[in-house]
Amino acid sequence: MQTNLIFDMDGTLWDSAANVARSWTHIIARHPNPDRTMTSTEDIKSVMGHTMEEINDLLFPKTDASLRRQIMTECAAYENAYLARHGGKLYPHLEETLQELRLDGHRLFIVSNCQSGYIEAFLTYYGFGKYFEDFDCFGNTGYDKDVTMRLLADRNGLGNDFYYIGDIQEDYNSTVRAGGRFIHAAYGFGKVDADVPGIQAICQLPALLRQI
Repeated sequence: MQTNLIFDMDGTLWDSAANVARSWTHIIARHPNPDRTMTSTEDIKSVMGHTMEEINDLLFPKTDASLRRQIMTECAAYENAYLARHGGKLYPHLEETLQELRLDGHRLFIVSNCQSGYIEAFLTYYGFGKYFEDFDCFGNTGYDKDVTMRLLADRNGLGNDFYYIGDIQEDYNSTVRAGGRFIHAAYGFGKVDADVPGIQAICQLPALLRQI
């Protein structure tokens, strides 16, 4: 049976934290007196799932507001270019799983809280555009994930007939607000306080969908 699937990015499809940290460190080093002179993989993982504005406040709380905005704008642009050249860490068997999901007749989409260009970098580097019908993000809409999810669902005629696959509590909360159903990517960055279906690896998703 066809199912509409909307995927989160970080902690669900890939882990880009190490390369994001490298790209941000390169940009931060160009500026005098920010809160930090580098970012680590752990720093990036701690803010994954937040919007860029929220990340800005979390990582640079003491930096002058105008400099903070400039750093974040430059980090976002350089990050996109860096990931388009170097990629990230895909979760095991991702492409085979996407192929299987499409063969099973499912429709695939992406919604993330990322900046504009981030999803495109992922799709370009791996050639995955052929698997996904549409995508959207905070950087395009300016809205929180639930509203962005709702916008994508409406323009693709999904109604409330979709699952969102994500890894953190706010992914679940956003899905509830958007009117969809949730599958927990338990191998990702966070836990979910709700009784929902879950998978321990992305390759388990096709089999789970045949059961629910």
